[in-house]
Amino acid sequence: MRAEHASVVVEADGGSRGNPGPAAYGAVLMQAGSGEVIAERAECIGVATNNVAEYRGLLAGLELYNEHAPGADLEVRMDSKLVIEQMSGNWKIKHPDMRPLAVAAQRLAPAGTTFTWIPREQNRYADRILNEALDTQAGKPSRRADTSPGRRTRPEDLGTPTTMVLVRHGETAHTAARRFSGRGGDDPALTADGAAQVRATADWLAPLAEEVDAVVSSPLRRARETAEILAARLDRTVEIEDGLAEAAFGTWDGMTFVEVQERYPDDLDAWLGSMDIAPGGGDSIAAMDQRVRRARDRLLAGYPEKSVLAVSHVTPIKLMVRMALGAPLEAVYRMELAPASVSVISWFADGRASVRMLNARPMESAFIGR
Repeated sequence: MRAEHASVVVEADGGSRGNPGPAAYGAVLMQAGSGEVIAERAECIGVATNNVAEYRGLLAGLELYNEHAPGADLEVRMDSKLVIEQMSGNWKIKHPDMRPLAVAAQRLAPAGTTFTWIPREQNRYADRILNEALDTQAGKPSRRADTSPGRRTRPEDLGTPTTMVLVRHGETAHTAARRFSGRGGDDPALTADGAAQVRATADWLAPLAEEVDAVVSSPLRRARETAEILAARLDRTVEIEDGLAEAAFGTWDGMTFVEVQERYPDDLDAWLGSMDIAPGGGDSIAAMDQRVRRARDRLLAGYPEKSVLAVSHVTPIKLMVRMALGAPLEAVYRMELAPASVSVISWFADGRASVRMLNARPMESAFIGR
């Protein structure tokens, strides 16, 4: 039977006043995309260290998942680098107090769980409820707002978002011929038509120049050329963000879909059927999702409450949109992005997002706003 919730997010935290000292954890289970609260839990755990409290928060969040949304796709977000890296398998678990907690978490987490580090300011919900538990234990009055399950945070509490104006690069010879063109391939330049497309987009965005705080770009040539045209029109400079680069397509790079279908039919079927399969020497969609997520987090941390124009490619932009919507990875196959098109996402400090524009072009009437 299909899960009631297709995709959910757990945000968890733990804290100790003294390290070690009086400690508590907080965990919240939310609907992905909308941020609607499904359930939450906060509890004091006696005297413990911050790391133990953080793991207890993770366990509580996983318990909430298994109680309320078993079978759903799960992303766990925490501001503890230690817990996220250990649960992702990147760091060894050496401390004896951590090991049994990590094992218990591994047993509770469903296969395919995504573990994501987020800045502390984006983990305010879990932090707030654990501190309320500690305050209550200490006899302090609670100043908590109504955030009972099913109730969304009031819009006025969301604060000013970081807005990303995502622009796909202009047309190249590979774009026109519909060839795979990824990181590590030929790195083609814009064509004359591609440069004209970008100039039209730059003119369209020019009235909003004062609202654009920074311009960042993928390191690939077509993106850098696009960014330079836009930045010149908006009177900005260009910074490079490597995480915005297109996926690597390995042995398929420079080939058309039909050519790949003729030469590598089994590999193509496997790639289309699994987010974890990569072309020979290339990147899987799942791996790209993690790289783009890290790039997004760097931009959010680097430009809080700002508007950033980011020039990228089809795959990274689609992945950004699917993250904002809380959609499954397969959603990347259900979007179209034209050369030099504009998509806009606003990300709030609590991790929620709003897709405000998708695949818009100068001839289409639209408003970006902040």
